[in-house]
Amino acid sequence: KPMIYYPLATLMQANIREILIICQPKDIPRFQDLLSDGSHLGLDISYAAQPCANGIANALIIAESFIKSEPVALILGDNIFYGHNLSQILKPFGDHQEGSHIFGCKVNDPKRYGVLSFHSDGSVDAILEKPSAPPSSYAVTGLYFYDHQVVDIARSLKPSARGEYEITDVNNVYLSQNQLNLTLFKEGFGWLDSGTLEAMHQATTLVQTIQEREGIQIACVEDIAYRQGFIGIDQLEKLAAQQETSPYGKHLKRLLIASREIVLT
Repeated sequence: KPMIYYPLATLMQANIREILIICQPKDIPRFQDLLSDGSHLGLDISYAAQPCANGIANALIIAESFIKSEPVALILGDNIFYGHNLSQILKPFGDHQEGSHIFGCKVNDPKRYGVLSFHSDGSVDAILEKPSAPPSSYAVTGLYFYDHQVVDIARSLKPSARGEYEITDVNNVYLSQNQLNLTLFKEGFGWLDSGTLEAMHQATTLVQTIQEREGIQIACVEDIAYRQGFIGIDQLEKLAAQQETSPYGKHLKRLLIASREIVLT
């Protein structure tokens, strides 16, 4: 399935329906062909261009007219989240109003990420971007919830030594204001940053293994849209018919049959 389905599915499970996709100008038509305005999924999708890689925090400035004075969620397009009760974990943050909330996960190679440093009481001391000597094995994942002040914070940043506006610097501003909240995903929870070829291969293998073993479809956006109440059973039937000859379409058909059985009984 398209890579964009994974972050899209995560946002949908947080009950988020207004979505801005930020990407290179050449990629916008590709996403529009795939997702259009999102109305077929009960979503409102718009698009904006980031002409060059100026850092994740720069995306918040690009999205200023979209964010306005509202809270916002930010997810990286190459991140995959999978685990039991993911929707229950994320749903409370769909209406996040104050401060920021980030998520940490234990990794084997923390040097690749923003890494959490902790006080002795377990509270966050600092977040270090790609440190040569990581203070812990907990990385900050590519999913963030912020209040309305995040655009002003992003605008106040200076480029890092890499020449980018770092999302870690945004998080550290919230930390300095005692407005940074953290949830650590438990061991066994699946988070993959597929930003390298090796990581993409690992993600592909994991998704294929789970789907074949359990007979499910990870990040099936049509399934999630129906379960979240974004679309009704008639729209689900229409979407299933459009892909009926593929394994993906057959999964939607099984969901449709099961849903009708539940409605009938």
